[in-house]
Amino acid sequence: MWAMAKSSDKSARTRAREFALQGLYQHLVGRGDPADIDAFTRGLTGFHKADSAHYDALLHGCIAEGPQLDERLAPLLDRPVAELSPVEHAALWIGAYEFLHCPDVPWRVVINESVELAKSFGGTDGHKFVNGVLNRLAPLVRGEEVLRDPARRP
Repeated sequence: MWAMAKSSDKSARTRAREFALQGLYQHLVGRGDPADIDAFTRGLTGFHKADSAHYDALLHGCIAEGPQLDERLAPLLDRPVAELSPVEHAALWIGAYEFLHCPDVPWRVVINESVELAKSFGGTDGHKFVNGVLNRLAPLVRGEEVLRDPARRP
Protein backbone atom coordinates (compact mmCIF):
# COMPACT_ATOMS: atom_id res chain seq x y z
CA MET A 1 0.00 0.00 0.00
CA TRP A 2 2.32 2.80 1.23
CA ALA A 3 5.98 2.67 2.05
CA MET A 4 7.03 3.58 5.56
CA ALA A 5 9.87 6.12 5.67
CA LYS A 6 12.76 5.87 8.12
CA SER A 7 11.03 3.20 10.18
CA SER A 8 13.93 2.91 12.60
CA ASP A 9 13.18 6.41 13.93
CA LYS A 10 9.53 5.75 14.69
CA SER A 11 7.94 4.84 18.00
CA ALA A 12 5.60 1.87 18.30
CA ARG A 13 2.68 4.28 18.76
CA THR A 14 3.60 6.25 15.64
CA ARG A 15 3.69 2.99 13.70
CA ALA A 16 0.31 2.02 15.18
CA ARG A 17 -1.15 5.30 13.91
CA GLU A 18 0.29 4.71 10.45
CA PHE A 19 -1.18 1.23 10.22
CA ALA A 20 -4.49 2.46 11.64
CA LEU A 21 -4.55 5.22 9.00
CA GLN A 22 -4.06 2.61 6.29
CA GLY A 23 -6.86 0.47 7.68
CA LEU A 24 -9.17 3.47 8.05
CA TYR A 25 -8.37 4.48 4.48
CA GLN A 26 -9.51 1.03 3.34
CA HIS A 27 -12.66 1.38 5.42
CA LEU A 28 -13.48 4.85 4.12
CA VAL A 29 -12.84 3.97 0.47
CA GLY A 30 -14.14 0.43 0.28
CA ARG A 31 -16.41 0.06 3.33
CA GLY A 32 -14.87 -3.37 3.86
CA ASP A 33 -15.47 -5.54 6.88
CA PRO A 34 -13.39 -4.25 9.81
CA ALA A 35 -12.18 -7.79 10.62
CA ASP A 36 -10.92 -8.26 7.04
CA ILE A 37 -9.24 -4.84 7.07
CA ASP A 38 -7.65 -5.66 10.43
CA ALA A 39 -6.34 -9.03 9.20
CA PHE A 40 -4.92 -7.47 6.03
CA THR A 41 -3.26 -4.61 7.90
CA ARG A 42 -1.69 -6.93 10.48
CA GLY A 43 -0.09 -8.80 7.58
CA LEU A 44 1.72 -5.72 6.26
CA THR A 45 5.48 -5.50 6.56
CA GLY A 46 6.59 -3.95 9.83
CA PHE A 47 3.33 -4.40 11.74
CA HIS A 48 5.15 -6.39 14.43
CA LYS A 49 6.96 -3.16 15.41
CA ALA A 50 3.69 -1.30 16.03
CA ASP A 51 1.87 -0.93 19.35
CA SER A 52 -0.87 -3.41 18.51
CA ALA A 53 -3.11 -2.38 21.42
CA HIS A 54 -3.04 1.26 20.28
CA TYR A 55 -3.63 0.17 16.68
CA ASP A 56 -6.65 -1.90 17.80
CA ALA A 57 -8.08 1.03 19.75
CA LEU A 58 -7.64 3.42 16.83
CA LEU A 59 -8.84 1.18 14.01
CA HIS A 60 -11.82 -0.38 15.74
CA GLY A 61 -12.66 2.69 17.84
CA CYS A 62 -12.66 5.06 14.87
CA ILE A 63 -14.77 2.70 12.78
CA ALA A 64 -17.25 2.13 15.61
CA GLU A 65 -17.46 5.83 16.48
CA GLY A 66 -17.11 7.20 12.94
CA PRO A 67 -20.52 8.91 12.85
CA GLN A 68 -19.97 10.51 16.28
CA LEU A 69 -16.46 11.63 15.33
CA ASP A 70 -17.84 13.15 12.12
CA GLU A 71 -20.49 15.03 14.15
CA ARG A 72 -17.76 16.56 16.33
CA LEU A 73 -15.60 17.44 13.34
CA ALA A 74 -18.29 18.73 10.94
CA PRO A 75 -18.76 22.20 12.52
CA LEU A 76 -15.01 22.80 12.28
CA LEU A 77 -14.67 21.89 8.59
CA ASP A 78 -14.69 24.20 5.59
CA ARG A 79 -16.48 21.55 3.49
CA PRO A 80 -18.88 18.66 4.03
CA VAL A 81 -17.40 15.54 5.63
CA ALA A 82 -18.21 13.62 2.43
CA GLU A 83 -15.80 15.87 0.50
CA LEU A 84 -12.78 15.13 2.71
CA SER A 85 -10.01 13.09 1.17
CA PRO A 86 -9.86 9.64 2.78
CA VAL A 87 -6.39 10.40 4.20
CA GLU A 88 -7.50 13.70 5.77
CA HIS A 89 -10.65 12.02 7.07
CA ALA A 90 -8.71 9.15 8.64
CA ALA A 91 -6.10 11.50 10.16
CA LEU A 92 -8.89 13.64 11.65
CA TRP A 93 -10.63 10.55 13.04
CA ILE A 94 -7.38 9.42 14.67
CA GLY A 95 -6.81 12.85 16.19
CA ALA A 96 -10.37 13.21 17.43
CA TYR A 97 -10.39 9.67 18.81
CA GLU A 98 -7.11 10.19 20.67
CA PHE A 99 -8.37 13.49 22.10
CA LEU A 100 -11.44 11.71 23.44
CA HIS A 101 -10.07 8.33 24.53
CA CYS A 102 -6.30 8.61 25.07
CA PRO A 103 -5.75 11.13 27.87
CA ASP A 104 -2.21 9.80 28.28
CA VAL A 105 -1.33 11.32 24.90
CA PRO A 106 -0.79 15.08 25.31
CA TRP A 107 -2.98 17.23 23.10
CA ARG A 108 -0.02 18.70 21.22
CA VAL A 109 1.25 15.19 20.47
CA VAL A 110 -2.18 14.20 19.14
CA ILE A 111 -2.12 17.13 16.73
CA ASN A 112 1.51 16.62 15.71
CA GLU A 113 1.04 12.91 15.02
CA SER A 114 -2.12 13.51 12.97
CA VAL A 115 -0.41 16.27 10.99
CA GLU A 116 2.55 13.96 10.30
CA LEU A 117 0.15 11.29 9.03
CA ALA A 118 -1.41 13.80 6.65
CA LYS A 119 2.06 14.94 5.50
CA SER A 120 3.28 11.39 4.92
CA PHE A 121 0.21 9.93 3.23
CA GLY A 122 -1.95 12.83 2.07
CA GLY A 123 -2.00 15.55 -0.52
CA THR A 124 0.18 18.63 -0.67
CA ASP A 125 -1.60 20.86 1.85
CA GLY A 126 -3.77 18.31 3.65
CA HIS A 127 -1.59 18.54 6.74
CA LYS A 128 -2.39 22.25 7.09
CA PHE A 129 -6.10 21.47 7.00
CA VAL A 130 -5.74 18.68 9.60
CA ASN A 131 -3.67 21.01 11.82
CA GLY A 132 -6.27 23.77 11.66
CA VAL A 133 -9.22 21.50 12.42
CA LEU A 134 -7.54 19.72 15.33
CA ASN A 135 -6.29 22.99 16.80
CA ARG A 136 -9.92 24.16 16.91
CA LEU A 137 -11.12 20.81 18.32
CA ALA A 138 -8.51 20.61 21.11
CA PRO A 139 -10.00 23.32 23.38
CA LEU A 140 -13.46 21.84 22.90
CA VAL A 141 -12.55 18.34 24.08
CA ARG A 142 -9.35 18.91 26.10
CA GLY A 143 -10.15 22.39 27.42
CA GLU A 144 -8.50 22.03 30.83
CA GLU A 145 -5.31 20.61 29.35
CA VAL A 146 -5.12 23.28 26.64
CA LEU A 147 -5.68 26.05 29.20
CA ARG A 148 -2.90 24.68 31.42
CA ASP A 149 -0.45 24.69 28.53
CA PRO A 150 2.00 27.55 29.18
CA ALA A 151 2.63 27.97 25.45
CA ARG A 152 -1.05 28.87 24.91
CA ARG A 153 -1.07 31.73 27.45
CA PRO A 154 -0.87 35.32 26.15
